[in-house]
Formats: sequence, structure tokens, C-alpha cells
Amino acid sequence: MKPVRVGLTGSGFISDIHAAAIKMIPSEMEVAAVASATPGKAAAFAKERGIPEAYTSIEEMLEKADVEAVTIGIPNDLHCQACETIAAAGKHVICEKPLAVTVEQGDRMIAACEEAGVLLCYAEELCFAPKYVRAKQLITEGALGRPFLVKQAEEHDGPHMPWFWDVSRSGGGAMLDMGCHGLEYARYIFDKPKAARVWASLATYVHREKTKGEDHSLMVVEFEDSGGLPQTAFVENSWAKLGGIDDRTEIYGSEGNTRADLIRGSSLPTYSSTGYGYAAEKAGSTVGWTYAVFEEIWNYGFPQEFAHFARAIRGEEELRESGVDGREVLSILWAAYESAGTGRRVELPYTPPAGVGRPIELWLGEGAL
Repeated sequence: MKPVRVGLTGSGFISDIHAAAIKMIPSEMEVAAVASATPGKAAAFAKERGIPEAYTSIEEMLEKADVEAVTIGIPNDLHCQACETIAAAGKHVICEKPLAVTVEQGDRMIAACEEAGVLLCYAEELCFAPKYVRAKQLITEGALGRPFLVKQAEEHDGPHMPWFWDVSRSGGGAMLDMGCHGLEYARYIFDKPKAARVWASLATYVHREKTKGEDHSLMVVEFEDSGGLPQTAFVENSWAKLGGIDDRTEIYGSEGNTRADLIRGSSLPTYSSTGYGYAAEKAGSTVGWTYAVFEEIWNYGFPQEFAHFARAIRGEEELRESGVDGREVLSILWAAYESAGTGRRVELPYTPPAGVGRPIELWLGEGAL
């Protein structure tokens, strides 16, 4: 069995995690190349991480590198064009969340990959995080009965790359950045039913000088159920939570409940005056008292995710998280922004209004950007 050869697009925070995760599964995948449009960055990234080849554009990497699949780890507004370019070259696509900025872009990405006969893998790592997967297994084993509520929260003091603050590029704030995680995890727990309605509340409490986007969000999604009873996801996300990262879930069922904490259950209470780890370059993120996670990348499911994608690319497994899943999440998030803007619950399925280019415009109002 030959490992799937992968090219990385982007040389920032998430590509660093991708490179480290893939290094943990050498029999499944290997990083063959990296591309970044920032002068000198791809070469430096490749040298530091032992990647054989570095390029200054996706097009150059696709032309010259021997790769079977390419990741998309670049700003949200570039996802669609990158996906169409990669698919046209006959390479499988592994796209970071959110799938795109608009639902129309998501449709284009799905169509491009279907036309080219390649997989569009949606990189939702929470569906592969060992603790969260064990929670799903408890449901499958019947330990919790019928699940009716999933609570998921991811909270910290701000994104890891500067472009996230710019909603003209990212398309939204904390809810778009992280709400996609909790939403897709709830869909995974409930076996991906249709979403029926959504309500959301957004505000900017701490970072008004940095962004027009929300830095704290609450989202409630009700899903259809064949038994006539709703299944509900409550998703809370924050860029306004000081003191380190939180990532946790609670699941309630008719016969029991369970909860998982990705950080505190596998961590070392740590005080540092300098910061550490993948977030050390982001000032203040790991300074003071925080929880240093043991095997953070493994606990978050990144190696397991890429190993699954490799097996799916080789035709050994059916793809669990696809572009269709990413598109569904994106559509619900757009409806959630409309709910936050109108103060009303929004029925699903949802069709975004014409002429609106980013979901956050539904909350901020026309002409706010």
C-alpha cells in the first residue's frame, strides 16, 4: 500500500497542523509539496518541516509536483477558485472549513469535483476526535437511548491568522469560523438528518477595534426526526473568552447522557509568561494559566481524519465528511446569520437572498462593510 501523496496550499497555522498530522500517519499519507503565494514562505515552511518541494502558486505545484490530493488551507474567499483549479487538474480536494463563503460557491466546488471524478473531502476534525468519536459509539451501543440534544462549545480569545478579523475575506466572525465545527458534529451524532429551523444571537464584546464580525455567538438548530420529536443542537462559540481555549460537548439521550472535554481531560495545568505550542505566535493566547494539551493534534482527530481521507481516496472506505456536508453546514450558518439580523427563527432549507456576498451582511445590514 503506497501512501497518498499530498500537496499543501497555504503555509499558515492550519497547514502547519496538517503537515504535523500527516507526519503521524506515514503509511497512509505523505506531504510531497507545499504552495504559498507569500514570497519566500513556502520555501521556509518546506525547509522547516522536511517537505521535498515548495512552490509559489497552486498552479505551479499542480503542474510540477507528483501529488494525488491537495489541501485547501488558505483564506475562505479563495476556497472556491482553488478547489476548481485543483479538481480541473484531476486531484482530490481536502478543504478546510468552512467550505466556502457562499452557498453558491459550495455548489460550484461540489460540481467541479463531480465533473472531474475526484473526491471533495470536508475537513471537519471533530468527527474524528477520539473522545467525540467515543461519544458517538456510546449512542451506537445504545447506552444513551435516543439522543435529543447536543451542546458543543469552542471558545478562545481570537483566531490564529490575521485575515479572520477581516470579514470581507472570512465572510463572518466567530460563528462562521467555529460554529461549523459544532454544527457538523451535531449532524454526525444525529446521523445527519435534515435541519428544520435555526435561531442565532451574535454580538461583539471584546474585539470591536479589530473586526466588524461577531466575537461571541449562540446558535440553536432543530433537526427533523422520523419519530416526530425534534433533535436539537446548541452551539456556542467565542473569540471573546480569555484564559485559553475551551472545546467541549454534552450529549443528552432518553436513557442517559455523556460529556467530553477535549482540553481539560488530557492536559497539564500550566503557567507560562511567554506562551507555547502552535498558538505561541498569537500574543497572549497561551500566556498565564492555561491547559497544555497532551498530544493535541491527535486529541483533535487530525491524523485520524487524514488517514480516513487517504483510505477514501484509495477506495478502501466511503467518505464520511464530504463537500455535500460542508455545503449543508454553510447553508444553515447563512440562515443563522439572517436569524441574528432579524431576531426571528428561520425555517430550513434556506435560500440566501440575491445580491448578498457574505453571510455576515445579513447580520450587519446592507452597506455595513
